[in-house]
Amino acid sequence: MNKNIQSFIELCNGEFGRKVAYTYVDEITRENVLSVLQKAISVLNCNRPVIRYLHRYYRGDQPILYRQKTVRPEINNKTVENHALEIVRFKTSQTYGEPIQYVSRKPDQATNDAVDRLNDYMRDAHKQARDIELGTWQSSVGTAYKAVLKSKGNCPVPFRLNVLSPMNTIMVYSGHDGRDMLSIQQLKDEWDQQYSQCFSDTEYFIIKNGRVTDSGLNGFGGIPIAEYPNNPDRLSDVEIVITMLDQINKMQSDRMNGIEQFVQAFMLFKNCEINKDQFIEMCQLGAIQVKDSGQGVQSDVKIMSEELNQEQTQVAKDDVYRQVLVVEGMPDRQQNTGGDTGQAVYLRNGWDFAEQRAKLDEPFTIEAEKKHVFIVLNIIKQTTKDIDLSVRDFDVKITRNSTDNMLVKAQSLDYLLKNKIHPLIALTTCGLFGDPEKVWTMSKPYIDTIMKTQEQLDAEAERERALELLEVQTNSTIKTGGAE
Repeated sequence: MNKNIQSFIELCNGEFGRKVAYTYVDEITRENVLSVLQKAISVLNCNRPVIRYLHRYYRGDQPILYRQKTVRPEINNKTVENHALEIVRFKTSQTYGEPIQYVSRKPDQATNDAVDRLNDYMRDAHKQARDIELGTWQSSVGTAYKAVLKSKGNCPVPFRLNVLSPMNTIMVYSGHDGRDMLSIQQLKDEWDQQYSQCFSDTEYFIIKNGRVTDSGLNGFGGIPIAEYPNNPDRLSDVEIVITMLDQINKMQSDRMNGIEQFVQAFMLFKNCEINKDQFIEMCQLGAIQVKDSGQGVQSDVKIMSEELNQEQTQVAKDDVYRQVLVVEGMPDRQQNTGGDTGQAVYLRNGWDFAEQRAKLDEPFTIEAEKKHVFIVLNIIKQTTKDIDLSVRDFDVKITRNSTDNMLVKAQSLDYLLKNKIHPLIALTTCGLFGDPEKVWTMSKPYIDTIMKTQEQLDAEAERERALELLEVQTNSTIKTGGAE
């Protein structure tokens, strides 16, 4: 059931990327929520089979496994080279391999301490594990959803994080200004009856059997579900190269077929008659005896085989795989031929290109993360009240390879500091630290001992001039007194 038998192109009919639900009402109310829900569910129903296909494809359920072969059907190798898994894992690790950090935008100690407590809360809520799960959905199907809910019982963290399936979740946006209007989840109750749970900015709605069965004030202070699109078009990292991935599977399977057909080649008996028993006996003996039938007609027995050119096939397969890497913006795993520096390999193999491609999609994740943290802060303010922050007090920092080329980065930091660049700018530019603001705050007492601001230099110069003037006056007084 729901196996990926057909190709993705046959399923999506050329419609790539996930569809987005819009509404043109100014406010979601109990009176209009049913009409908004109905239109959004139609969009979700359109996206669901595509999302299911892509997620199963990433997990290894690919069309080559169901290929039918009419010629010599007994030789039908079905090999999956799951590069879709490789792509999704790489893309997820780029964004979520290191924990997403919140860094203070203000230099005061109170804000830094509050941001540190927020990061501690997120660690205790196992945020990175949820983010990796989120990134897997985001990369494999083009979008993902994360919900924040209030904890129950004696939980040390007042909130809990949950990653929702995009097959049952959708966000409705305003057709006028693009703001979040309504989140929709399709759920089942304890009697296995389906219902929809919806959140607007101010209210919640429970809808079952085409009517609103429950509604009330939304206690989260906003929509508790945030959508994390993979890119503006919500394109999956798999679907943009899925035809090439199918070709790689086909090439590898056909290569295996070619090897097996060469080993199990047909035998041609020319101008000689042989029955089944004689053939079996000859196979067991490993020898064949034939004689000419006379009148100039020659008899012959030979293997009908034509071996597949494996070298040319490998060249074609490698070319397709390289094009997959180019389209995905992933680094190539070329071997070092010698004489290259680390930075040269970084540029030649495409790691710098991969970094630039990741930066293109990063702002969409940061935007969604800000919406998510807004609800988290609301819950904390309602319960523990030990964090007094707004989303304007901190930035979302996505860290990638902070220790990569560490010596070069350290040399860059040293060069910037020696040339009188502000230490905070130098710490941010060099790329060594995930939270340069915190590093600057903690290091300031030590930096002040080796670096001085212009005001400090002017004050020291003024003191030196005052001391020189005092020394001159003292010397003058001594000389005058000696003359008397």
